[in-house]
Amino acid sequence: MAGVLIGLALLAFWLFSLFDVVTTPEDEVRNVPKALWILIVILIPLLGGMVWMARGRPRAQRQAWPVTPGPGMPKGPDDDPDFLRDLERRMRGDDVS
Repeated sequence: MAGVLIGLALLAFWLFSLFDVVTTPEDEVRNVPKALWILIVILIPLLGGMVWMARGRPRAQRQAWPVTPGPGMPKGPDDDPDFLRDLERRMRGDDVS
């Protein structure tokens, strides 16, 4: 019974890997051409699927964490109108120090 479950799990992983390779757009496949990935997954079922998952699958797009300046967060100097006004005054030579 355990052998049957392991066999079904391997078959499911192999089918998932093969379907994933086939449905991945050609320009997003990494390291080797898509046709070669299909052959690798078909000819070497378990190892080919694991290598596909680790080295051939497209990387997930990561989004930058949106951080908006809050009341206690420091602002950059180019976001501070007083700093920019003072800088322009100093560049014109109007600095009275």
